[in-house]
Amino acid sequence: MEERDQEVCCEAGCSTPRRVECRIPVAMVPPPPPKKKKPLSLGKKKNEKREPSKNGYFQPPDIELFFAMAPRRHACAL
Repeated sequence: MEERDQEVCCEAGCSTPRRVECRIPVAMVPPPPPKKKKPLSLGKKKNEKREPSKNGYFQPPDIELFFAMAPRRHACAL
């Protein structure tokens, strides 16, 4: 009797459970869409342009040395 049960089990193979307890519940109401984020206001109007810094732009002292040390590449002519 046990051998026959094992044969039926093997012939049937794997299957999806169909009991009510195993089913995924259906959502009654879908969730609301995400709200749009408001743009961050910095207290300035759109048409106002930023003024340059009073101290000038930051210029690191070693920037010229960096470019001077970079190896130059020459284009080869064929």
